Amino acid sequence: MSEPLVADFPVEEARRVVRTALAEDLGPQSLDVTTMATIPVDQRETAHVVAREDGVLAGAAVIDLVLAELAALTGGQAPFVDHRKSDGERFRRGDVLAEISGPAQQILMAERTLLNVLSRLSGVATHTRRWADALDGTECTVLDTRKTTPGLRWLEKYAVTAGGGTNKRMGLYDVAMIKDNHKLAAGSVSAAYLTIRDRYPDVTIEVEVTTTEEAIEALGVGSRFLMCDNMSVPLLATTVEQVRAWAAERGERVEIEATGGLTLAVAREYAQTGIDYMSVGGLTHSSPIIDIALDLA
Repeated sequence: MSEPLVADFPVEEARRVVRTALAEDLGPQSLDVTTMATIPVDQRETAHVVAREDGVLAGAAVIDLVLAELAALTGGQAPFVDHRKSDGERFRRGDVLAEISGPAQQILMAERTLLNVLSRLSGVATHTRRWADALDGTECTVLDTRKTTPGLRWLEKYAVTAGGGTNKRMGLYDVAMIKDNHKLAAGSVSAAYLTIRDRYPDVTIEVEVTTTEEAIEALGVGSRFLMCDNMSVPLLATTVEQVRAWAAERGERVEIEATGGLTLAVAREYAQTGIDYMSVGGLTHSSPIIDIALDLA
């Protein structure tokens, strides 16, 4: 597995998401009819972005992006943001994550968009941190998957790294993964692997296996990255032992990942079989948001 694909905040992807979200909220004429009717354009306020529950922060830069994009849309002045917490930091209920000061109209028009994104990304980071904590002290790392919200993949995968996880492949283009349907279509693990290697000689190839025998077959054809799918702990332990022995005899390095049916309750038990990674789709497809609010001071 390579270094995390999303090591830094994906600004351009975030800007695209923010522009789409603002357009949804403000419509074609960039209007907030309530705020613009009740708040004078020159009124200034200070607001706090406040945590309503404990969590891990991800996406703090979205606050600035939303305010800047909104100002550009409306011709207004972007408020100033004083960040009190950084991405990856834990926070407690009641903590002020950022202070915003400036035109009241701009603050209130930006409120829901910035909170929606911040709450979503912090939810992913918080969920990921629970898995990272469960694996602390083992040699195993939690990975994300492609089971992301359409349009939010880069941001959600960034949030995984903020929570202490690692990104797996970004899409279908950067890592080949041979799964059951590929094996059936190609005729075998070996046929699928060799075809991919011939056509894309430089791409990383991971092979999904469900038995120890299938794992050894994949090694024999050249795979050095195995994904053990829906194996019990005893079967996984046996597979890891045999794969490690096979690799040691040849002076090879084989990366082993477990996936399928994993929960926090059994995470450590699986990690102690000697795997390198466990991939958890729930990091992105099932993370609840963290409740974050914006309150005028």
